[in-house]
Amino acid sequence: GFFVEGLRLAAQRPEWANVSFVGHWVSLLWPNPQDALPIYIYLWWTHAILSLGFIAAIPFCKLFHVLAAPVSIYLKDQPLQVVPIEAWDQEKEAFSYRDIISFDACTRCGRCVEICPSAGSGEPFAPRDFILSTKEQVFLRISDRTEKTQGQDNVLEPQMIWYCTTCMACLEVCPVYVATPDAVRQVRSKVVEEGTQVPPLLTQTLEKLYKYNNPWEASKKKRANWSQDLEIQDLTRTEESDRLCYFVGCTTALDTRAQELARSFARIMEHAKNPFGTLGKKEPCCGDIARRVGEDGLFEEQMEDCLDLFQRYGIRDVVTSSPHCFHTFLNEYKAFQALKALDEQVHFRVRHYSQVLSELIKAGSVRFEKHVHTKITYHDPCYLGRHNQIFDAPREVITAIPGVQLVEMAHNRADSLCCGGGGGRMWQEGLDADIKMSEIRVQEAEATGAEVVVTACPLCLIMLEDARKTTGLEDSLRVMDLNELVVMALGLQSGNCLDL
Repeated sequence: GFFVEGLRLAAQRPEWANVSFVGHWVSLLWPNPQDALPIYIYLWWTHAILSLGFIAAIPFCKLFHVLAAPVSIYLKDQPLQVVPIEAWDQEKEAFSYRDIISFDACTRCGRCVEICPSAGSGEPFAPRDFILSTKEQVFLRISDRTEKTQGQDNVLEPQMIWYCTTCMACLEVCPVYVATPDAVRQVRSKVVEEGTQVPPLLTQTLEKLYKYNNPWEASKKKRANWSQDLEIQDLTRTEESDRLCYFVGCTTALDTRAQELARSFARIMEHAKNPFGTLGKKEPCCGDIARRVGEDGLFEEQMEDCLDLFQRYGIRDVVTSSPHCFHTFLNEYKAFQALKALDEQVHFRVRHYSQVLSELIKAGSVRFEKHVHTKITYHDPCYLGRHNQIFDAPREVITAIPGVQLVEMAHNRADSLCCGGGGGRMWQEGLDADIKMSEIRVQEAEATGAEVVVTACPLCLIMLEDARKTTGLEDSLRVMDLNELVVMALGLQSGNCLDL
């Protein structure tokens, strides 16, 4: 460009040549205008052809991300796009245009690989490689190059999609907002639909969800066993529909370790004289597991079951134990309901229990008189923190307890490490790894010098509890749920809880 400009100035010798300061100095290389003119014409055409050819080639080469990146960034705040199961036949591709644009926007910088908990634990999964493989597969299909596609089926390794925990750490650091977790879920939905390459244990879990409406293979009668020693109102047997509905969740209601989370929350609510109830034995699965692993048909069935119950019993205010239930109600249900007519939508407010505890403390309904002299670190659950930006509420609860010293881990808040239980990983075993994600996390917690690591998710609670045992930290580090900590600080613990 500078040489073309310099040659033009050398050939024309305008009075204002020195204004183009770079071109002016280049023009001095040709003192004779007659020598510069033929070179200028040749170089101008060469420059024009190369420039236009370069622009025309951008959509067909790696440089297309220069154009796709701004579009991907612009579309990052678009509402969650969902496709009902009955509309699948009309959908030619598994991915939306927003997904395909984000694939093209990938700059291959590798930041996602550096932050990915799966890659960090030595598992054969890297978000960047997955996106590039998926992009190649989509390109082959969109190009209708069926014969080449059939020979390239191994471009995308089927087992790769089951390593992702959908923790969203990759999206947090991606400069162009490539939504890898959404793409993983979309690929899973197609794999599950075809019934191939689904891990055996995950298949068994889906069968349990179909048969028992929970992944723990428990009958409906056991759903409310956690509350046998408590007086909790069953909202399906009362006319008082204005009460807060505590949606316990499958894992919290049925796993023996996580049940203490629910019992602790019930004691806190009773102490605060805040009336609430549950759906008792009629409480279904919210559909989170089915949605994460791509079984969208089952998810929609479970979603409709939940919405029907909420509508039938007048449930308008919900609090959840699990960040996964919270996320599903707040985001997935909202997106699917937006496709319905207004008179068919079921409206309700949903909060995570950490938000309710924080509100009770601020309102003065929960007051701490007992000093708890201990050093505590907090683990941010992915679906509470990164997915829904709830970082402060749990910390406000912890710091409200007199005597507690809160110390942060090296990775905290939006930079928190995943425990390895999300995205259906809780229900899988035998995945290749050098070290478990949960073991990395408890080692980081132990490095802070904290005596207790507190979390606000039943899946995180179970994963970190197991990791504490496998890493030999049983004597030096305790794992607690936020509810358990509050109950201890209030002196409400039962015989099942150990004091600090």
